[in-house]
Amino acid sequence: MANETKKIKVAFPHMGTIYLAWEKALNAMGVEAYIPPYTSKKTLSLGTKNSPEAICLPYKLILGNFIEAIEGGVDYVSMITSPGICRLGEYGRNIEQVLIELGYKTNYIELSLYDGFKGMIDYLIRLSGSKNYLKIFSAIYLGVRTVFAVDELQNFLSYHRAREIHKGDSEKAFNKAVRLIRKAQNPKELSIALKEGLREISNVEIDKNKDVLHVDLTGEIYIVNDEFSNQYMERELGAMGVQVRRSLTISSFLKDAIIPKMFKKGETHLERAYRLAKPYLMRDIGGDALECISDVLYAKERNVDGLIHVSPFTCMPEIMSQNIFPKMREDVNLPILTLIMDEQTGRAGYITRLEAFVDLMRRKKMRSKIKEKATQTV
Repeated sequence: MANETKKIKVAFPHMGTIYLAWEKALNAMGVEAYIPPYTSKKTLSLGTKNSPEAICLPYKLILGNFIEAIEGGVDYVSMITSPGICRLGEYGRNIEQVLIELGYKTNYIELSLYDGFKGMIDYLIRLSGSKNYLKIFSAIYLGVRTVFAVDELQNFLSYHRAREIHKGDSEKAFNKAVRLIRKAQNPKELSIALKEGLREISNVEIDKNKDVLHVDLTGEIYIVNDEFSNQYMERELGAMGVQVRRSLTISSFLKDAIIPKMFKKGETHLERAYRLAKPYLMRDIGGDALECISDVLYAKERNVDGLIHVSPFTCMPEIMSQNIFPKMREDVNLPILTLIMDEQTGRAGYITRLEAFVDLMRRKKMRSKIKEKATQTV
């Protein structure tokens, strides 16, 4: 596939900041990574127009990303696929057929992450034509390191955003940190960029004594990690004084999907899911349902103030999760807000639900403090 006179241009769907890792791995192999315009209303419109009505929001956005990329002149569009009973495994064939029917000549290629390193190696060989395994492993390592670096920055951002004195300062610092990460060309430069990025965010003026709420965010992994899909939820909650922890991250996904066990430290998200979810869900039913059920119990263990579950409309595994939550609320006494996202989701009603949930958590926390003081007095 490689061309000696012209680098092939490969595009991939947006899902939060995952494009940073794609870009580094492909560029390291001599392949030009084309980053489509960030997901917008235009992207959604293009995807929705050419999608089945009942298909979920991530599918529509991914298709929209690909159409914009093809119109930008790419040679290949690339998609992650997976086995199992989630519809993600069918996305590829459907999207490829739609692109053909629309008259696009761009090639389509898939990366099966659940094939582990072998899947990534095969993918990079097919795109670059190179069997230089040292180069391939270096590219994979740089991509994986980038994912972990950005997730670390994201966690740091969440802490500062909930406590910042001047609204928006943390976001600006984070965006500057992301630009530093993007410029890094090797692991050493990446480490330096991460330290500089963390320093940028730490320079934001914050109120360390502010009484903030702590919320875990779980649900379908695309919606959790893509800001456009969840309508910039973490930013909205941060402005309300809520520190958000993503239960489903790209780095946790990579730990389960491709990183060999010998290199893993501690319990992975999926391992914890099988351990904690058993009283409510005995087996994996596809998507991220098992993880979501376990995330409720894990949130309770850590005594957080609440949990928000986000999912795309018509996602069957997440519908199953939502039907288990009422029983779990009784058992764990944890506020849970369920939000279902699609192209029709209105912003005003969405913000109102977030504000009401934050108010609920604050009142519950206040009652707990009053009860605790009364107990101490007695």
